[in-house]
Amino acid sequence: MMGRVIADRISVIMPCFNAASFVSDAVNSVLNQSYRNVELIVVDDGSSDGSREILRALAEQHSSRLTLLLQERRGPYPARNLALRHALGGYVAFLDADDYWRQDCLEKLESALREHRADVAYCGWQNVGEGAPGTGPYIPPDYVGMDAVVEFLRGCPWPIHAALVRREALDSVGGFSERCFSAMDYDLWLKLYANTQRIVRVAEVMAFYRWHDKGQISRTRWRQVLDAWQVRRDFVADNRELFADVPQTTITDLRDGWLVREAYAAFWRRDLGDARELFRAVFRHRLWTHRDLKYLVFALLPLAWSRPLLASSDRTKERHP
Repeated sequence: MMGRVIADRISVIMPCFNAASFVSDAVNSVLNQSYRNVELIVVDDGSSDGSREILRALAEQHSSRLTLLLQERRGPYPARNLALRHALGGYVAFLDADDYWRQDCLEKLESALREHRADVAYCGWQNVGEGAPGTGPYIPPDYVGMDAVVEFLRGCPWPIHAALVRREALDSVGGFSERCFSAMDYDLWLKLYANTQRIVRVAEVMAFYRWHDKGQISRTRWRQVLDAWQVRRDFVADNRELFADVPQTTITDLRDGWLVREAYAAFWRRDLGDARELFRAVFRHRLWTHRDLKYLVFALLPLAWSRPLLASSDRTKERHP
């Protein structure tokens, strides 16, 4: 941290890489929030599409509220950690350079944190844009009163742009790990929950994720799955006391059974590259049973052999349904 924390300020952290088509909207979404005590720290991660020039102009126009930092192609999570070191706010929120918030998003999240003396406030969200999956508005469950540790083990509870966090809580877990690259937001929420169960929901859709053909963190699905699985393993291993009342069969199913199911899902979609990597992980970590053997054999074959064999099998099924 570069200076004294300002208790009622919200620091918004925004990594940017080649988001020239959207970054002005994202910046305005932050600076036009009804909660006025907001600083925006943008880290340009080596953009080559004119984003950096747009951001320089915006930083000059809003010099009292927008700080621009530069780094060269290290990725969004190192960018967020860099911005955190410059943030002065007692609260921290994250928004990517192609997403946006409803105008009262930060005001309502901050109010919920204060009213409930919580460390994390989260809200509903919506995917927008052509080809966006699940485009309807979504409000997540109220985890207070639920078996939240089990629900968190099922999957990431909310996206990076749908939460506001107290700075002390964020500092207590050391910010973002940079180890499991495509699941670092999930890792952060799990570490925060393990450290403090003081969370509160604002049951309104106030965050919007823009789906498009550029800038998504990763298109390698198998890597995303393995990173999320590793994050689950670490969460269980590091927080045994949280799982004291959870049956081991439930833990094993949500942690390891999930990986096996993802491998099968990739196989039946015929995403053979992903299926091969995931089944190999299942084999390496001895998560398989005898019924998985023929799929493990497929995973160990070169793709040049397995693709024609599966194509022939699919054609046979089409002729003899």
